[in-house]
Amino acid sequence: MSASVAVYRNIYTEDRFKQAYGSDDSRSGSLRLREKLAGRCRCSKRACLHLLKERVPIFSWLPRYRLKKWILGDTIAGLTVGILHIPQGMAFALLTSVAPIFGLYTSFFPVVLYMFFGTGRHVSTGTFAVVSLMTGSVVEQLVPTPLEMNSSSPEAADFEGQRIGVASAVALLSGIIMLCMCGLQLGFLSTYLSEPIVKAFTSAAAFHVTISQLQSMLGLRLPRHTGTFSLFKTLASVMENLPDTNMAELLISVVCLAILVPVKEVNMRYRQRLRTPIPVEILTVIIATGVAYATSLDSTYGIEIVGHIPAGFPRPQMPALHTFPDIAGDTIAITFVGYAVSVSLAMIYADKHGYSIHPNQELLAHGISNTVSSFFTCFPSSATLATTNILESAGGYTQLSGLFTSLVVLIVLLLIGPLFHFLPKAVLACINVTSLRQMFLQFQDLPELWRISKIDFMVWVVTWLSVVILNVDLGLAIGVVFSMMTVICRTQRASCSVLGRASNTEIYRPLENHSKCYEVPGVKILTYNGPIYYGNRSFFREEMSRLLGLTPEKIRSREKARKALEKRERETTVNTVERGIANTSFSSENEFFKSETSESDVQAVLIDCSSVIFVDVAGARLFTQMCTECQKAGVNVYLANCNESVLKILTSSGLMNFMNPQHIFITVHDAVMYIQQQKEKPLENSTTVWV
Repeated sequence: MSASVAVYRNIYTEDRFKQAYGSDDSRSGSLRLREKLAGRCRCSKRACLHLLKERVPIFSWLPRYRLKKWILGDTIAGLTVGILHIPQGMAFALLTSVAPIFGLYTSFFPVVLYMFFGTGRHVSTGTFAVVSLMTGSVVEQLVPTPLEMNSSSPEAADFEGQRIGVASAVALLSGIIMLCMCGLQLGFLSTYLSEPIVKAFTSAAAFHVTISQLQSMLGLRLPRHTGTFSLFKTLASVMENLPDTNMAELLISVVCLAILVPVKEVNMRYRQRLRTPIPVEILTVIIATGVAYATSLDSTYGIEIVGHIPAGFPRPQMPALHTFPDIAGDTIAITFVGYAVSVSLAMIYADKHGYSIHPNQELLAHGISNTVSSFFTCFPSSATLATTNILESAGGYTQLSGLFTSLVVLIVLLLIGPLFHFLPKAVLACINVTSLRQMFLQFQDLPELWRISKIDFMVWVVTWLSVVILNVDLGLAIGVVFSMMTVICRTQRASCSVLGRASNTEIYRPLENHSKCYEVPGVKILTYNGPIYYGNRSFFREEMSRLLGLTPEKIRSREKARKALEKRERETTVNTVERGIANTSFSSENEFFKSETSESDVQAVLIDCSSVIFVDVAGARLFTQMCTECQKAGVNVYLANCNESVLKILTSSGLMNFMNPQHIFITVHDAVMYIQQQKEKPLENSTTVWV
């Protein structure tokens, strides 16, 4: 059964439609702005309470907490994630080139702070492999690792202090940048790191993490390479020193991988059936520590162990502020990566569970987390892929799960930490590598990405190759620039089409895709699917000239013919008035000229602006120029479907001095009906359009 619709109404130009349906609010923009500012600056108890709940979300969700329904899920999920934080925190500290204890600190303070200020109910913050790797590169540049150093010497303690001072300075500067971005409402900037960029970047960074951990897994004491081509330099250094492999550490690594990989695969495949995932990382850490202690592996085989882990809270201390000029550039990249990953994760789970995320509040939450944590010897933190996934799958409901996560880490800090003295660093390296499983699996998205969008596929490949071949920071910058260039190129080469009308309807579609639509006689209806600005004005002009067939030579010839016709009309009028005799020969010539024009040439150009999202000054001047050229050729110009901002810019640029304001219509069909009726009679108030 097919339905039909019939509409009978007046033809509406933009002016007529505004008169009939426009707003009566004639107040100036400055007055409305003053009223908005006055409303925001008005202080009241209700406004202060609203601001408090908005900036400290725990005061909003905690009073509405469903204790009986949510507490069990939050407890189990929080404890599970807390157990995972312990080995991962120490492991990612190695990526940051600092002592493992600082990874535990970073797994505690940001978690507590995010619970108060974050809006993601299923977000787990703490140490993240990519952020740790980028921070470690900065630390290695400023405080390189000496090849020979006694871990128990005073120089070693001073060396570790310098390193954590730099890492804490990165965290502090990152937090300050986020707080400034929050104050300027720049949360939208994370959108410039598109999904293909983030996935390609994290996948390529996983290769950097894996290669950087080879030396710990093989027991090699090598300097860490940074800068361009660091991955290949590290790989070459490892291959060169393979004969020096510590067989004990190699055996430990093989056994750990043989345990971690299958159990993590079981956790992933049966996560729907398992109430909580098997805590294989912490079990591996405990068993490896016990074996190393019982057999004195460090003294017997010379394996590298974690060493002294102090119990208790760290004393507040100032980061290395003097390093700010040296770390500023790298810290900006770390900030954007950490924030983009955090917001992306938060939005994924917010969409899944039906609540909203506020990007600017997330900036505030992570900014405060990094700023405050930096004074307690923490390195930069962010949301983490693995723990966030586990938190959600383990049944977490709200941010309260962070309380139980921090309690687990707190117990380790106060009581259990020193027991990990004999933990082999090779075990932590294996935990680092196996935690990257999700990042490596992102290659599976490439076939679907190729099918959906070839351009996004190219963005993914270019970003991945840039990060792998060059470096993490430089590769990310190249990926962002390339992605933005694809957007610019698409706007510069937007499609321009001729529209045709479907018979007995008000529907107009491109003729190249709809062969049964037909062109309205004497009217060329054009549409441009993109903005018109300085970057594509030349392309827009060329496309319009091509579709209209109005070359400069043709414009001059038609202008010359039109002027000659007007001159003869004036002469004929004078002769008719003076002599009272009509020039019948000229009348026949005039009719012949008009018939030739109507049959072979365009008499009216109608531009459908529905897809023109914005116009700049250069684009507006181009409209004026095109309007003038069309008038020279005897072609009238009409506009339809202009949005308010485009129409305002065109009007302000003086287009109405060269174009009749009554030639701007609210729809393409209104304009077509008007043009067709103009051939028969002038526009009257009773003019109607039938659909």
